[in-house]
Amino acid sequence: MGLGLGRLAATQSWTDLRSRLISAIVLGITVLLLTFMGGVAFRLLCCAASVIVFDEWSRMTRAKRAGDIYIFARRSLYVSLALFFFGLHGWSLTVLLGSTAFIGIVDQGERKANWVMGGLVYGGAAGMAPGILRDSGPEGLAALGLVICVVWATDIFAYFTGRTFGGPKLMPMVSPKKTMSGALGGLLAGTLFGLGFEYWLTDDISLKVAVLCAVLSIVGQAGDLYESWIKRRFGVKDSGRLIPGHGGLMDRIDALIISTGVLLLVGILGSGLAHPARAVFDF
Repeated sequence: MGLGLGRLAATQSWTDLRSRLISAIVLGITVLLLTFMGGVAFRLLCCAASVIVFDEWSRMTRAKRAGDIYIFARRSLYVSLALFFFGLHGWSLTVLLGSTAFIGIVDQGERKANWVMGGLVYGGAAGMAPGILRDSGPEGLAALGLVICVVWATDIFAYFTGRTFGGPKLMPMVSPKKTMSGALGGLLAGTLFGLGFEYWLTDDISLKVAVLCAVLSIVGQAGDLYESWIKRRFGVKDSGRLIPGHGGLMDRIDALIISTGVLLLVGILGSGLAHPARAVFDF
């Protein structure tokens, strides 16, 4: 039948790919639209992402077994998100990090809440990092555009480069399908697409942004591998069933969480908490 498209469409792999493409397109358009809008709508999206990621993390790592410590962590996250929603970013981060430190001190002897602390930081970063960056105004929108561009280009080209060239595995004990060629292809694509975004935005290309794009691509891939390690550690396939073809929200945005968190940290160190995105773009 010509190119065999009929047989391809009938296979389970095509069904899975079609489901992944549809859900990825719908999710991508929604995220981009709300990111562009900013304000209350985007903050609500960020808060929802934090809650969902924390819940998926907790179920995946069985963090709920920590009992009262888990309940304290969940409530601390809610308080942090409420402060974030009303623009009190400094207080929001203080509550999040202070609660994490408190859990570490209380649990120092038993060490039963390590995964609770990880979930609190990871869940908080999932929503507050992009939200705080976006509140930096036009620079914040540009910074988020950059990290989205880098992470998505890295993810797409790592997949197709790895499938095309194969070769040695990157970390076979953690993610058997990922290859060195895929990682390098993703790194190159993420950096180039990030620079292309900068040029489109500013008519210029800078070494600072080139290095930043490379770092974001690398830590994004590391974030993907980290979630794969957690899933293997606890014997789960997906973090959840929220997104058809993708599993949970964590399965879709694991790289974005780490990359955006790193970008926020760079921004705070470079230009402070009030306008962290100005460390990347300053119009």
